[in-house]
Amino acid sequence: MTNSVQILAISDDTDVRNAISTSVGVDPSGVVFVSSHAEALQLLNTGVVADVFLFDTSSNKSQDVLFAADLLRHLASEKLCILSESGDTFWHSYAEKWPIKKVLTKPLLRRDLEKLTSQGKPVRDVPSRHRAPTSNFHLEELGNNRFFLAASPAMMQIYREVRLLAPVDIPVLILGESGVGKEVVATLLHKYHANAERNFLNVNCAALPSELLESELFGYEAGAFTGAVKSKPGKFELADKGTLLLDEIGEMHPQMQAKLLHVLQDGSFCRLGARVSTQVDVRVLAATNVNMADALAEKRFREDLYYRLNTLTITVPPLRDRREEIPYLMRELIRRGKTQPDQPTTFSDKVIEAAQDYHWPGNLRELRNFVTRTLILQDEESAYNDLRAKTRTNQPPHSMPIPEKRPSVSADMRDIINGQKTETEISMLGSALSASGWNRRRAAKTLNIPYRTLLYKIQRYGLNP
Repeated sequence: MTNSVQILAISDDTDVRNAISTSVGVDPSGVVFVSSHAEALQLLNTGVVADVFLFDTSSNKSQDVLFAADLLRHLASEKLCILSESGDTFWHSYAEKWPIKKVLTKPLLRRDLEKLTSQGKPVRDVPSRHRAPTSNFHLEELGNNRFFLAASPAMMQIYREVRLLAPVDIPVLILGESGVGKEVVATLLHKYHANAERNFLNVNCAALPSELLESELFGYEAGAFTGAVKSKPGKFELADKGTLLLDEIGEMHPQMQAKLLHVLQDGSFCRLGARVSTQVDVRVLAATNVNMADALAEKRFREDLYYRLNTLTITVPPLRDRREEIPYLMRELIRRGKTQPDQPTTFSDKVIEAAQDYHWPGNLRELRNFVTRTLILQDEESAYNDLRAKTRTNQPPHSMPIPEKRPSVSADMRDIINGQKTETEISMLGSALSASGWNRRRAAKTLNIPYRTLLYKIQRYGLNP
């Protein structure tokens, strides 16, 4: 089978297959038919590329939406076409939010196929703000001086996934270390939700004890407990038709986990002290920095709740795994943090390089604090020295060759000194290379030696990442 085809059709409908096979302008040898989403993904994984992916939908819309979202993750550009039943307008709302090329209806006509396969002709008018990003940099404003920035392959993939998952009204679990920007991803998901104009509320499940968290989420009636002089709605009611982010859900008490599971299953709950249940329609997002595999193994988190929440999962990488974004992030933080006209608009190259060398255990939160502190003190030299000191302190230990035995007193002094010099040199080379992430030019600059000299020494001592 050729690796490039004109149409890859996902359909088991004989009429659809005949319409495609007999269409004028469609080369029969350039058409591949599969009967399921899984077969289509299998072909994509083997390197098959198609100009058009035609997805014949079924009556199971919720399953088809997940199939389409999964398929779009594997497509490099706007190539997916949806084929739905006549009079069905369900997919048109998704076409405005996803990079869907066109929505066709049955019966499939030849002229529709000819338009799809014609070269250089636009097939639908989709506002540019709805298209998937094509560059390697994306900045999106989220309000309240917050922003989402993607300048690495991992974050660009997250942006693409967010645009695909946002319209699907099912829970999303956001994983990542503390400070990586999980709340920012949640805000972006809400921005592209169908009810983006509704409330987006955030509850930190680790900040409140179980009793207070219950009243915060579900509300209470007057007289439910001492001090409850009047009724109060909970966050679930306030977020009705909108989005609720349950931050640090991995820290939630098991008793509360059971109550939350009940709400997710049928959308109803009771206020504290209430006799009747309340029905809500809330898009629930959950975020945590807890290792969920460990939490499940140690019975700290309910398996049924976990599988209810992780229908769709987004993992945000730590800042040290996307160091190429640090200069862009620093520039944006400086621009937003300036309080005086004479403050710098950027940092010096050496400060930016030092920031890229540092591993940022506090991730974006620590980077924001660093930029703010440097802007206030206006002392880049101290900021640079601080980063370098922390980089040296936290760099991984490098194994040094150890002599098998102590040299005898009669050993030649010159040999002993040369041996210690070699050990020290290997140690310094290893430390500089590890701190730079094996960026050889940066390591040579740190060591203050020529680049060719560094390459020679790496080869001489057989150093490897």
